[in-house]
Parts: sequence; structure tokens; C-alpha cells
Amino acid sequence: MPSIKETPLQDRPRERFVKWGKESLSTEELIAILIQSGNYEESVLEVAARIHRKFKSIRSMRMASLYDIMQVQGMGPVKAMQLLAALELGKRLTSEAFEERPFLGSPQKVYGYLKDDLEMLDQEHFVVLYLDTKGHLIQKMQLFKGSLNASLIHQREIFKHAVKLSAASFIMVHNHPTGDSSPSTQDLRVTKIIVKASELMDIQVMDHVIIGKNQFYSFKEHGNL
Repeated sequence: MPSIKETPLQDRPRERFVKWGKESLSTEELIAILIQSGNYEESVLEVAARIHRKFKSIRSMRMASLYDIMQVQGMGPVKAMQLLAALELGKRLTSEAFEERPFLGSPQKVYGYLKDDLEMLDQEHFVVLYLDTKGHLIQKMQLFKGSLNASLIHQREIFKHAVKLSAASFIMVHNHPTGDSSPSTQDLRVTKIIVKASELMDIQVMDHVIIGKNQFYSFKEHGNL
């Protein structure tokens, strides 16, 4: 691959950005603009191409740590931070596409709201979405991290926040790092315990959604609530 200086002016990423717009650039060229320079052996385009090959997708890049990005030759801490900062802005832009208090009246909407946050994680996270009487989100709270276990899920913590927020109902959500969203025996047991407690508290459990890779499971849709 020729160096960036040997590339014809009209084919360089910055020049093409100005002339043809951002949509005309490949993912590698956009990365090259973000990191700005290569190293003494490679052009910025070559470094950008290696980053793209290593992580394979923009989503995988976004989930990488600063250390992971810095393992690519030519990527020091400043360049790695520039890339991750841009990817974080993209994530926040997606979040802003939702209403300030989105309506989460279906498992499909819950999946769409949380999939970017949960489906690529390598550890289970348990999130509770607290809703008002019309099914709009009041607040999202991550309450637990680690394998879902009845002994670790403190009902008091879930309902304490529900009362504090004056929530009419809530939706439980957690991810399966394996990618398979099918509920485990433990998932079924935990759900049953919390649903029973919700009846005593008069705060309805609307659903429990498990997020896998490009898939989800709804306890409500499958008649398990």
C-alpha cells in the first residue's frame, strides 16, 4: 500500500471528505481521519486497516478497552482515546434517538433500547427499567453484575428504588454473554421469586427480557410471568 503522501491528492481521506462528503468514505478511511497519523513504518491508512481487521466491526471496536486498542501497532494512548471518544459519541447519538422518556410497551422496544449496551458484554448484567402508569420509562438502573442467582438478587434493592421513584411497574432485563437468550433454570427461579414479591408490594412486573446476540427472550411473550 502506498504511503498517504504517495496517494493521489483526490484519493486521500480528508480531501475526499471535503469534496464528496463523509458518506463517501469507507470505515477504514473514517478511522484514518480520527487517528490522524501512522507510524515510521506504515501510513495512517495501513494502521486504520489493521484496526478494522482486528476488531471486524464498529460495535466490537466500541466495546474494546483503551488497552485493547493500544495493542494495535501504531496506536498510542492519545490515538486510542480519540477513536474510543468518537465511538462513544456515536453510541450517545443512538440513545438520543429515543424519547427522553421512551415508551417500553413491548419486548421489541426493550430489546431495541438496551441491545447496544448489553449484548456484547462478557459478563451478565441485571438492569431494571422503572415505568410510570402509562408504560414510559422513569429511570434505568443497573443493580447487579455477575451470574443471575437468587441468593445475589436482593428483592429489597429492586423494590426500594421502585418505591422511591413512585414506579407503577418495572421490567427486568439481563444479558447472556453466550449469545443464547434462552432462559436457564436459575433465570426461571429468580423471575418467579421476584414476581411473587411484586404481588405483595402491588408493583407489577411487566416482563423479564433476556438479551442474547441478535436475539431476545421475553418471559411475558412465552407465558412465564
